[in-house]
Amino acid sequence: MTQIPEQHPLRQLFGRLTERNFSETLGWPDFQVTEYVSNLLLEFIHIDQLSRIKDHEGEPVETVVELLYAAESHSQQSSAEKERDIHRHIGDLTLFLAGLFPEYCKRIKCSGLIHHKDFLVDYVKAGKRSYSIVATHQDPQGKNPPALFQTLSTNFELCVAGLGFVRLDLDRFQDPNLNQAQSHLFH
Repeated sequence: MTQIPEQHPLRQLFGRLTERNFSETLGWPDFQVTEYVSNLLLEFIHIDQLSRIKDHEGEPVETVVELLYAAESHSQQSSAEKERDIHRHIGDLTLFLAGLFPEYCKRIKCSGLIHHKDFLVDYVKAGKRSYSIVATHQDPQGKNPPALFQTLSTNFELCVAGLGFVRLDLDRFQDPNLNQAQSHLFH
């Protein structure tokens, strides 16, 4: 994965949108959370990051139910670091999908997609549980303290709502009327 530079406009945009929506709209000015969530948005710009966890054959694990199985498998094999990594990915993926793409989550549940492996998975519960498990492990790289993941777990629904507001702002950027008005104002 290529690292997005600190001063990149996309990093600044996601940082501002996340901080504004979490602080002003939700009334929750937690810098650690907003920084984590804005970095999560940047990470998932690279589509391959959505399925970065691989199975034993090196194939991408793409559904939450398969990720939960993989985490359980590593839990039984006493591979705490790998289990933590998978649970962090489950938390990140479910937060990302539930917050930015709620229509995808609804489609899995409501449109007769009973054949979809995640049909019975509650993304909010899975995300909360996974972040809670991550909070019980020390981050080997020391970047994110366990308390951050406990905060993400406890406030998962609030994070989903915050990302929903970020999505609304991003949708407004694509509104042709807004783009036309901005064009007239700035040119």
